[in-house]
Amino acid sequence: MKSFHSRLLLAAAASLAALALAAPIAQAATPAPGYTQFAGCPSTSEVPSVVACVRSVVKGGHFQMGSKNVPISKPMTLTGGTDASLEEFFANSEGGLTPVKQLVPGGIIGLTGLDWLVNFLSIESLQLFAVTELVGKPSIGATISLPIRVHLINPALGKNCYVGSPSSPILLDMTPGTTSPPPPNEPISGMEPVFGYEPAAEIATYSNGTFVDNSFAAPGANGCVLTLFGFIPISINGLINSQSGLPASAGTNETVQNIDIEIAPVNRVYP
Repeated sequence: MKSFHSRLLLAAAASLAALALAAPIAQAATPAPGYTQFAGCPSTSEVPSVVACVRSVVKGGHFQMGSKNVPISKPMTLTGGTDASLEEFFANSEGGLTPVKQLVPGGIIGLTGLDWLVNFLSIESLQLFAVTELVGKPSIGATISLPIRVHLINPALGKNCYVGSPSSPILLDMTPGTTSPPPPNEPISGMEPVFGYEPAAEIATYSNGTFVDNSFAAPGANGCVLTLFGFIPISINGLINSQSGLPASAGTNETVQNIDIEIAPVNRVYP
């Protein structure tokens, strides 16, 4: 059975062949009917080296860093385009990673340990959400690599409360195989997705894969500010770090993500 990586390379090679055989015609502004899921992929007129359009959907799983474990309860979608080697990723203004709020168990009180916030915030305002944001170029090859930061969202934290940053990202390198983490974590295994192909549309699919990583490090919180009485700002980065076990070294964090992937020749998406 061919590996996930080899099947992706074959799909990219097929896309390259289809592109080479296509007549040079003007690119459409929007994807063709039946390919609207690839709207985040740039056309070759925008990025000449784009060969294939990719859509990846994280359907479930969890993301644990430090002492906090967040279930992935709402799907997240990554769309864009790639070159023939699958080493470069490109996205237009509609592409990239969708900003999806995931509910964090324990809410703002669990994050900060400030029990008295219950006297000042409504039940809804006590909820805490985490949004995963890209801070660099992802890649989809033998593994799925994502440089990210996590935006912690709650009215009491200000607008710029993050774990990770463009200069100090969380670097995920997720595999459907078996990991080799530093201790104390032990190896965990994912599951290769099931390959499929739609000949009429030339869309390759990789369904129900499980991608895992428990070797990444997580930095401390930054930009988290609690404003007392509406006008006294107090940094609570240290408080969040102490309550959440951050920064967390490699070998103490884990993510398991259930992922579907589609890939199509760019000339079919933009005929």
